[in-house]
Amino acid sequence: MKTTCPYCGVGCGVEVKELSQPVSGDRLHPANYGRLCVKGSALGETLSSEGRLLWPQINGSRVSLAAALDHVADRLRNIIAQHGPESVAFYGSGQLLTEDYYTANKLMKGFIGAANMDTNSRLCMASAVVGYKRAFGADAVPCCYEDIEQADVVVLVGSNAAWAHPVAWQRLVQAKSDRPDMKLVVIDPRRTASCDLADLHLALKPGSDSALFAGLLNWLSEQDAVDAEMLPHLMNVDATLAACRAWDLPRVAASCQLSEQEVLTFWQWFAAQPRVLTLWCMGINQSQTGSDNNNAIINAHLLSGKIGYAGAGPFSLTGQPNAMGGREVGGLANQLAAHMGFSDEEVDRVSRFWGSSRVARQPGLTAVNLFKAMERGEIKAVWIMGTNPAVSMPEGNRIAKALEKCELVVVSEVSARSDTADLAHVLLPAQGWGEKNGTVTNSERRISRQRSFIDPVGEAKPDWWWLAQVAQRLGFADAFAWQHPCEIFAEHAALSGFENAGRRAFDISALATITREQYDQLAPVQWPINERVPGGTARLFADRHFFHPDGKARLLPPAIPVRVQTSKRYPLLMNTGRIRDQWHTMTRTGNVPRLMQHYDEPFVSLHPHDAEAHGLRQGDITRVQSALGWWSGRVVIDTGLTRGQLFIPMHWTRQFSAQANVDGLVSALCCPDSGQPALKQTSVRLQPLRPAWQGWLYLTDVIQPQEVLYWSRAPQQGAQRYVLAGQAQAADWLMQQPGMQTLQWQQAQAGQQLHRLGWRNGSLVCAFYAGPALPEIDHAFVAQAFTNTPSSPQQRHALLGGRPAQGESQGRTICSCFGVGEVAIRRAIEQGCDSPASLGAALKCGTNCGSCIPELKNLLATLRVAQ
Repeated sequence: MKTTCPYCGVGCGVEVKELSQPVSGDRLHPANYGRLCVKGSALGETLSSEGRLLWPQINGSRVSLAAALDHVADRLRNIIAQHGPESVAFYGSGQLLTEDYYTANKLMKGFIGAANMDTNSRLCMASAVVGYKRAFGADAVPCCYEDIEQADVVVLVGSNAAWAHPVAWQRLVQAKSDRPDMKLVVIDPRRTASCDLADLHLALKPGSDSALFAGLLNWLSEQDAVDAEMLPHLMNVDATLAACRAWDLPRVAASCQLSEQEVLTFWQWFAAQPRVLTLWCMGINQSQTGSDNNNAIINAHLLSGKIGYAGAGPFSLTGQPNAMGGREVGGLANQLAAHMGFSDEEVDRVSRFWGSSRVARQPGLTAVNLFKAMERGEIKAVWIMGTNPAVSMPEGNRIAKALEKCELVVVSEVSARSDTADLAHVLLPAQGWGEKNGTVTNSERRISRQRSFIDPVGEAKPDWWWLAQVAQRLGFADAFAWQHPCEIFAEHAALSGFENAGRRAFDISALATITREQYDQLAPVQWPINERVPGGTARLFADRHFFHPDGKARLLPPAIPVRVQTSKRYPLLMNTGRIRDQWHTMTRTGNVPRLMQHYDEPFVSLHPHDAEAHGLRQGDITRVQSALGWWSGRVVIDTGLTRGQLFIPMHWTRQFSAQANVDGLVSALCCPDSGQPALKQTSVRLQPLRPAWQGWLYLTDVIQPQEVLYWSRAPQQGAQRYVLAGQAQAADWLMQQPGMQTLQWQQAQAGQQLHRLGWRNGSLVCAFYAGPALPEIDHAFVAQAFTNTPSSPQQRHALLGGRPAQGESQGRTICSCFGVGEVAIRRAIEQGCDSPASLGAALKCGTNCGSCIPELKNLLATLRVAQ
C-alpha cells in the first residue's frame, strides 16, 4: 500500500508492505524518491492501540457514538441560540486531511455562519500566506523540489532543514555533492546542523532578516542587477526602492551584527547567478514582522527576475503534512474557501455553491485572538481537532485557563491523554495514520493520497465523519450527506474551479468528477490541475502573469527590524524550534523508544560563556524564566550559539516532563498582518537548580512524579524511564510513591549512592538508581530486564549495578535509524574511520536519512583535535 508520511511538509511517499516489516520510502514518489527520515522510518512503530483514545467520552465517562454526537449537537445548538454563531469556534490542524479540513470549514463558515475557523497553521505558515498574497495576488508557492537540484545558489533562511525537513535537505546534500560549485548560504543566528554544508553562514542578529534583504534589494538596484524584462510586470517598484535606499552596506552590516564582507559576499552571490533558490521556514515567519520578512525575500526575486524557471524562486517550506491543504480549503479565519476571501462577490459565489444563506461575511478570530476571546467569555464553545494548543500556543498557561473557563470544549484526538485533551468536556476518538483515508498537499503544491491500510482501533472515526454527523443533527443533512472522502474531495475540487476563469491560482477542477476508483489510484500531482493543465503544474509565473486584477506582482517596502528588549532582569534571548527525532508535542513520536534516544529529555542549549557566568556545566539542571513563567531542563553546551542567546526545543509537554512547555514562556505578540505569533525571541534569565540527588527510575506504568524538583519521562521497550532530581532523601521519596510498599526489594548502597530493584511475583516492576550526581548506567541493559527477567543471582547483581558484568554502554544514540551510539562511533574513528562515508560503511550510521551526518562530522573533528 502506498501512502504519505504524516509529519513535515515535505510530503514523502511511504510504502507499507507487511505490518510486521518496517515501512519504506516510495521510490516513485516525486517528493522523496524512496528516502525517509528517522521519524518516517519509525512510522510502523506508532501503529499501536496503546495510549489511544478508543471510545467517545463525556466528562471522562465512556458514552455511545450517538450519545456523544447528540450531546455535541445539542450543546452547540443551545449556545448558538443563546449567544449567536460568533460564540462558537473551530480550531484545526495541519495534521488533518484535506477532506476533514473542508468539512470543518464548510460547517463553521458556511452553515453555523461565523468565520471562527482557525488552525495551528497560524503558528507556522500564516506570514508566508500573507507574503505570497500581497506579492502575487494569491497564496501560491511558485517552486518545486526539483529546483533544489537545479539551483546554482541556495539560500536557507531561518530554517534548520537538516533536522526539520530532512529529506528535502538530503536532496540538497546530494545536489551539492553532484555539483560542488553550487553555493549554499545559511542565514541563522545559531550554527545548526544545516550549517555543516554551508559555503557561507550568516549568524545575524535575531530579527534582522528584513534589513539584510532590504539591503539586498537596494544593492541590486545600485548594481544594475535588475531584470529589465520583469519591470513591466511589477508594481510599487519606485516606492519600495526608495524605502530601501537607507539600507546601505554599512547600515545593514551594523544592524545584522555581521561584517561588511560577509554581507557583500551574499549579495554578490545572489546577483551573479540566475538560478537562485531561497528556502525559508519558521525563523522568518514566527516574527512580529513575519509578513514583511516574507515580502523582503520575495522582493529580491521579483526585481531580479529569479522566479518562474528551473532552479529559481522564493520557496516557503511548510511545517506540517497538510498545512497547504488547509490553506486551500480556507482553514484560516481570514480566508473563506478555495483561495477566496470575504468580498461581497466571493461570499455570494460560495453561498450559491454551498446552497447556504448563512455564509460568514467577514473574517473570524485568528488563533491568539480566538483564545483571548475565550478567556473573556465571548467564545462559549470550541471544537479542537488534531492539535494541542495548551502546549503549542504562546502564553500556554493562559490558554489552559481559557479552556477551563469555556462552556463546551470538544476535542477530536487519537491520544487518550494530552495537555489539551485533559481539559475537554467531550473527547471524540479520531482515526490516526494508517486508518484514515484522504489527501494532503505538501510544500510544492503536490496533492498526495494518505490511504488506510489497517482497521481503526475502538470506535475511532475520520474527523470529517464526526463533523458531518453533527452537521446533520444541526439540520444541515443535505449539505453533509457524504458517504466517502472521495465525494468531499470532488466537491472541494469543483469549488476550486467554480466561476474561476483563471482568476484564482488554486484550481483543481480537473478532479471535480473523480470517481472512487480514480481517487484510490490518484498519483501525486501539483496544482493547478484544470482543463488547461490536466497533468498538473510544476512551477508558476513562467509567463510573468500574476493573480492581482491587473496581472502584475507587487513589491512592498521593508519593515524596520523589531528590537527585542533584554534587560538586567531578563538578560538573555531565547529561541525555540524543533529537534531531529521529535514532532510537535510528541503525542506520536514521544511513544516510540528509538525516537527518544537522540535527545531523551528537555534541554537548553547555552553558549559556554553564558553557562560559565551562571555556574552551569554540561548536564546540569536549570530553570529558564521569562516574565510569564518558568521552564526546567538539562543544560547542553553549544558553541554554535552567539553569546547572550539560548535555544530550547518546543516538543515537551506535561505528559513527558514536569515543567517543560517552553511556549508558556513566550508572549502572544503577533505579526499585525498575519496574526502569527513571534515565538523566536523572548527575553529570559537562568536560575540553576541544585538538587540534593538525581536518579533514574524505571517503572512498568506511566506516572507523574510528585514532590521532586524535576522529572522527565522517556518510554523504553517494556518500561517507562524517568530521570529525576529532588531535595528530600532519595530512599524516602521512593518509598512514598504509590505501590512501592508492597514490592520485594533488592538494594545496594555505598555512601550516598543508592540502587534498588523492586520485584512482584518474580517480575521486575521497578529499578531505581540515585546519587548526588546522575548515575551512569547502561539504559539498554536495564530496559531489557523488564522484557527478559534476569533469573540468576549473577544477572540480578549486575542489574542492581546498572550495567552488565561484561561489555559497555553504547553511550548517547547518534544515529536513530540504526541505533548507533557515540561509543561505537568513537571506537570506529580511533580504528581508522576518517569520514562519514567510512563510518557508514563500518556501522551504517548516516546511510539512511543522513540527519546524523553533521554530528558524525563533529565527532570526527573533535577526535582529530584531541589526537
